[in-house]
Amino acid sequence: MEFLDRVDEKERLRKALDRKGTSLIVLYGRRRIGKSELIKRVLNDDDIYFMADKTDQAQQRHLFAMSLSSKFPNFDRINFATWEDLLSELCYRAQHVQRFTVCLDEFPYLVKSCPELPSVIQKFIDMKRFPFHLILCGSSQHTMQDIVLNSSEPLYGRAQQVIKLKPLHVHFMREAFNESADKLVDEYAVWGGVPRYWELREEEGNMMDTIISEIANTEGMLYDEPDRLLADDLQQTAMASSILSIIGSGANRLSEIATRLDRKSTDLSVPIKKLIDLGYIEREIPFGENAKNTKRSLYKISDEFLNFYHRFIVPERSLIGLDRKDVVRKYIEDNYADYAGKEWKKLCRHAVSGNTLFGITWNVASRWWGTVARDKQIELDVVAESIDRKSILIGECKWTKQENAEKLLENLISRAKEFPYLNKHQVYYALFLRHEPVDGMKDYVVLPEDVIDDLS
Repeated sequence: MEFLDRVDEKERLRKALDRKGTSLIVLYGRRRIGKSELIKRVLNDDDIYFMADKTDQAQQRHLFAMSLSSKFPNFDRINFATWEDLLSELCYRAQHVQRFTVCLDEFPYLVKSCPELPSVIQKFIDMKRFPFHLILCGSSQHTMQDIVLNSSEPLYGRAQQVIKLKPLHVHFMREAFNESADKLVDEYAVWGGVPRYWELREEEGNMMDTIISEIANTEGMLYDEPDRLLADDLQQTAMASSILSIIGSGANRLSEIATRLDRKSTDLSVPIKKLIDLGYIEREIPFGENAKNTKRSLYKISDEFLNFYHRFIVPERSLIGLDRKDVVRKYIEDNYADYAGKEWKKLCRHAVSGNTLFGITWNVASRWWGTVARDKQIELDVVAESIDRKSILIGECKWTKQENAEKLLENLISRAKEFPYLNKHQVYYALFLRHEPVDGMKDYVVLPEDVIDDLS
């Protein structure tokens, strides 16, 4: 698969590396997001790239010295007792060559084996001893954020660039897979925006085949992926894994999660906050509610892969362990449309947020649910206020076939009349559908190709 997007990130990296002075660059993001590949695309042949591992610090220094020996002959013949000794020798030799870049990939492994390493690097930076650029990269989001964003840490404020690599937008799937727009939505609901997952899917050639061979398989590359993701950032993963599993099974209220864990709700504030910070879960509140005051909140798994995993793989682990591939495959196929429909709603809200539809630019879109007159419960899939606050958008999302748009619109308008936040807004309605409706209506209808391209 070709290297996709990352135009802005490459530009930021190159800008930092083109500085007359030396730069400290920090790049981080969840595993398999494409950090190492991005770095390799901005490094030159005379730069140094070192991938750390989990060995002790003496072995790490030896391995790094071996990498440096490709540029500085016999560098690995010296037995460095400390990182300060090694960096001092590197700085001395680097003075006699043209400026280059050193990348320490999986930097958190180095910090774990030598906690004082950030302080050592800080001293070299503050004394302006580095005659080269330094890139620190890592998959442990917690460690990397702490290193550069925690004011009590030695490297705080030292970096010229801090880049958090985020998942790719769904529209880049057009370049990765030769599929129709609605099929790309189905794909994104499994793989999210993680490039390595896309590569595995491309190699297999079929979405469901890849799921069965790489996820619903004890020998598959992604079968233990959730455990690895959590282990990158958490010393104890049991609580976080349990919370994800419970939310994935449909318990979305904090009280429900706490009851299932036999804990007090207050006991969950720290682990839930960590999962939110990592981008694995999100707190959803109804449109119009104040996030600080409302108690009407739900917790959802925000990461597509983890959501799919806990919806389909966790409940079927016993059958997967027995290698009942056909049974597991049928279970996923029979229930997938409903699952993808929920992801479709999220994509629709994301596409509306900050973009233009019906000639109006909308603020962040969300969902609304609640009780109206006569104890009637209603839910609206997409609600957004215009940037100028004069208009409001109300949308219905459907991921089924053979929809009648006229009937859907009539029902939506009827429900929206009881929506408590209409005020004096001009109301716009939208139907986000998987296929063109059977009645041929085009007004109000938004299709997957529009959503994938952010409504353009």
